[in-house]
Order: sequence, then structure tokens, then C-alpha cells
Amino acid sequence: MSGRMDRRAAAAARHRLLPEGRVAGPMPWIIAIMMFLTVLAAAAGLGLGAAVRSMSADLAGRATVQIVEADGPARERLSARVAQALRGADGVAGVKPVDPAALSDQLRPWLGEDASSGDLPIPALIDVTLTAGEADAKVNRLRRLLSGLSPKIRVEPHAAFLLPLAGLLSALGWLAVGIVLLMALATGAVVVLAARGAHDSHRGTIEVLHLMGATDVQIARLFQRRIALDAMLGSLLGFVIAAGVILLLGARLIATGSELLGAVHLPWSSWAVLAALPVGGVLLAMLAARWTVLRSLGRLL
Repeated sequence: MSGRMDRRAAAAARHRLLPEGRVAGPMPWIIAIMMFLTVLAAAAGLGLGAAVRSMSADLAGRATVQIVEADGPARERLSARVAQALRGADGVAGVKPVDPAALSDQLRPWLGEDASSGDLPIPALIDVTLTAGEADAKVNRLRRLLSGLSPKIRVEPHAAFLLPLAGLLSALGWLAVGIVLLMALATGAVVVLAARGAHDSHRGTIEVLHLMGATDVQIARLFQRRIALDAMLGSLLGFVIAAGVILLLGARLIATGSELLGAVHLPWSSWAVLAALPVGGVLLAMLAARWTVLRSLGRLL
């Protein structure tokens, strides 16, 4: 009977908290702010990475053929010949000539009504969809094929136009990763400072526990458990607010109707990574608190 009571007392001691409510009053709110910014930065990095992958996959197999013939009738005849040659070419999955009227509508905001007057030698465009794999080699074959029809034909892969943009998005994604790492370091520093303050404020209690036979590890668990609870509160609060902001911004991006902005999205795998951030924040706080308290207790000996 006494052995069972001793085990219960030991279990209660292991789950005991510090005498005071919170280790440091502002710490949960500071961690909430840190987690909010961390989740936003991580979401930006994941969204930009998804946009780059989607853009690369979508543009790798597409190209545009330009017919830069100044004479209108000759341009139309050459465009028809090019479209016919493309439809029978190896490695071409689809051919779609661009409507001249639609092209004029797109140029009208910059060129005015002259865009549809017929006086400007606007090139004829043909969108080409290639089969999967070896896009560069297929584009080179198309150039050799079409160069025999006329020297006024240009073949431009879509990826070449947006390669600088893809590089910019990749750089911004890596910047977001760096911000996440810096926020993790800042969170760890906040926990270290809070644990040191808690240790100093409970120095008398620690001496009493030592006199009662408590080990440094047992004392460190008290601080670790209290800081873990505060970190959990702050992490969950920061994550919930950040998730609401991300969903709101996602709805705004979709409302723009832009294919480029619409590519910046978060799949379910990315949401799983974001959901793991609060868990990682709590584990980081526990490890930082344990290391800080054990080091401080070691200096007392």
C-alpha cells in the first residue's frame, strides 16, 4: 500500500508545475508573434516554390511561333503554311493560331486604336504545345523545320521569357526560408531569457528542493513543463491567426483572375508543414528551457 502511494507521489511530482502561474508574463504573446511571422514566412516560401514548379511544368512544353512579315496577305499565307507544317511535325501535341483580333485587343491599351487599324505590322502568332520530355531539343527541331519555309519565322519557348521571373520567385522563396530560420533562433533566444529569469526568481525554491533531495533533472522538468505550456499557448494562437491571414490572402489572389498570381497556392502537403511549425516551436522551447536551466543549476554547484 505504501509502495503504491509512493509511486503516486512520484508521478504527481513529475507532473507538478512551478508555484507561480506563468514563467514570464509576456512570453506567450512574444511566442505568438514569432509563430505568426514564422508561419507567414513559411507559407510564402512554400507558395512561391509551388508557383515555380507549376510554372516550370506548364511552360516547359510550350512555345510560340512568330511570323514577322510586314505584308498582311503574305503574313496570312505564311501563317497558314506554318500551321500546316507544325501539325505534321514530330513532337508537336497541339497547334493553335492566335486570333489577330484578340491580339489587337491585348495591344490596344498600349498602342491605342492603331492596334486594330491594320497599318501596324503586328506579327502573327501560333501557340505550340509540345509532347512531354526534351523540350529544348524539340524546339531546335522546329526551328530547323521552319527555317526552310521563311527566314521571317521565329520560334520562342515560353520558358525563356519567364526564366528571370522564375529566378526571382526562387530567390524570394529562399529568403523566406532564411526568415524562418532567423525566427526560430529568435524564439529560442526568448525562451532562454525567460528560463534564466525564472531560474533567478525561483532560486529560493530551488535550494529547498535540493535540500529535499531533488536532482537537477527533476528541477529542470518543472521549468521545462511550465515553459512548454506557455509556448503551446503562444504557438497555437500565432498559428490560428496566421492561417486566417493566409486563407484571406489566398481568396484575394484567386479573385484577381491572374494565372501567375493564382499559381501561388498551398497544397495540402504545405499545410501539413505549416501545421508542424507550432509543434516544432514547442519542442524548441522545451529543449532551450531544459538546456538553460540545467546549465544554470550546474553553475550553482
